[in-house]
Amino acid sequence: MAFKSCSQAARLMAAFLLLSSACIMKGQTGVQVLTVAAPPRISGARNSILVAPVTVQLRKGYHVNSNTPEDEYLIPLALSWDAAPLELQQIIYPKASRAKFSFSEKMLSVYAGTFDIISRFRVPAGAPAGPLVISGRLRYQACNDTMCLPPRNVEVRLPVEIRPD
Repeated sequence: MAFKSCSQAARLMAAFLLLSSACIMKGQTGVQVLTVAAPPRISGARNSILVAPVTVQLRKGYHVNSNTPEDEYLIPLALSWDAAPLELQQIIYPKASRAKFSFSEKMLSVYAGTFDIISRFRVPAGAPAGPLVISGRLRYQACNDTMCLPPRNVEVRLPVEIRPD
């Protein structure tokens, strides 16, 4: 391929480098290592407690820090809800594993594989009957034995049916 000028060759090289670096970054940050299964519909009457499991699955070879990591610089797994009109009572995380990785001198508190996070909601007496969806967010940072991916957020939508009294 003959170029009419040096600037043509320079532009082509710049475009190639830009495209190459975008592909490399996509390979590092666009990896889907965590999935959240669609939560099942939960239902209950007013003044009842609803229990909602959120099932999380990590790709083999990856882990996330537990909700109570060992060091303050580690990003904890955190589930939060915009629960109105329900009232969030409790979020129950599974028991974490302790594991050693090449990037840390000490054991870390982590989750790997498939696990459930349980949320408990109270249905207030004045909650309107009928279907609704509450929104949540799961924040995490996935790592393997040699590197950590950038922190991410996953939206969680929980279908709820409030039964009339």
